[in-house]
Amino acid sequence: MERIYQPIIIEHFQHDIQMLFLAGPRQVGKTTLSYASQSLTHDFYYMSWDEKEHQKLIVQGSQAIADYVGLHKLMATKSIMVFDEIHKYRKWKQFLKGFYDQFKGNVFILVTGSARLNIFRRGADSLMGRYFLYRIHPFSVAEILRPSFHEDLISAPKKINDADFQALWEYGGFPDPYLRRDTRFHRRWLRNRTELLIHEDIRDLSRVQELAEMQLLADLLINQVGQLINRSSFAKKINVSVKTISNWLKILESVYYCFAIQPWSKNVTRSLIKEPKYYLWDWSLISDAGTRAENFVAMHLLKAVHFWTDNGYGDFGLYFLRDKEKNEVDFLVTKNKKPWFLVEVKLSANHSVSKALYRYHEQLKTEHAFQVVLDMDYVDADCFKHKAPIVVPAKTFLSQLI
Repeated sequence: MERIYQPIIIEHFQHDIQMLFLAGPRQVGKTTLSYASQSLTHDFYYMSWDEKEHQKLIVQGSQAIADYVGLHKLMATKSIMVFDEIHKYRKWKQFLKGFYDQFKGNVFILVTGSARLNIFRRGADSLMGRYFLYRIHPFSVAEILRPSFHEDLISAPKKINDADFQALWEYGGFPDPYLRRDTRFHRRWLRNRTELLIHEDIRDLSRVQELAEMQLLADLLINQVGQLINRSSFAKKINVSVKTISNWLKILESVYYCFAIQPWSKNVTRSLIKEPKYYLWDWSLISDAGTRAENFVAMHLLKAVHFWTDNGYGDFGLYFLRDKEKNEVDFLVTKNKKPWFLVEVKLSANHSVSKALYRYHEQLKTEHAFQVVLDMDYVDADCFKHKAPIVVPAKTFLSQLI
């Protein structure tokens, strides 16, 4: 199934010389996407750090790779070199910097990683100015409807097939379970992915030895999605320190198990500046329908702000709102550091518009304020034409994002 990222990869290599980094969770389709660039050259090479023979070549350095693929030969088109999971190599930034600086005239470089790439560290191994980063997400409503690149931030609404929407809701947006749509397969896939995530990725990328305890924290997070996290409570349940819990949460974020949303406090009267709220990259892990609905919308919004930012449309962010009187709105999307639109998520339409939505819409002067309802039927109307707070179907609203 075509992905919205494929034309972006091809366009990048047609116009830019910088390395292209594809980062995102395990099994989201990064390797498959990297092969989309094969159409641009006869000389396409793929190397994975997980392959022992490839490891040996990478450790030997840039010249060994160049000799292996023949970068010194005259070619009609530039080669494309894919380095998969190279972030597991301790000196990966130093290697890529040297390889890029020496051979950027001969080869395009694509790097994929299933852990958050720590690119921004200062020092001699800095890659500043040598790469563009794209964060790859699971399928969303809009991508299923429009697997092609478009220049507009907000699209016209489009109806998704009921079966496709139900599959996305039930099995999550990762390609294999979404496309397979089989409950037994989904259960096996979840078990296998969790094993790989905890017992391979975290083991390889960190010094954590207490993998059973890390697994327990991952399980506890499922029941805390969308809530303010109490690290002390987690520490007592797992019998580790609060500092350890904080470190482990960062590790779980780095391997794309979960993500944190910070509270927005600027221009909010009596704002509550406390812990972030956490959500999962795979909403299918959540059994409670109301919590899953919130996480479902959170992932769609995160995908949109990442896509818009990575493609140069501006600086976009995702936050939540809460004050000391417990007035709360689930999500605030910002554009260039300014509030843009609000989103409150409801499972059912049996609710009037949230008072907090009105309150923060007026206080922050947002352009739009939506109460997004999961069980409403699709309405063929543009949500973003409305300036006052309004109740909208998730099927309509999400179709207008990315």
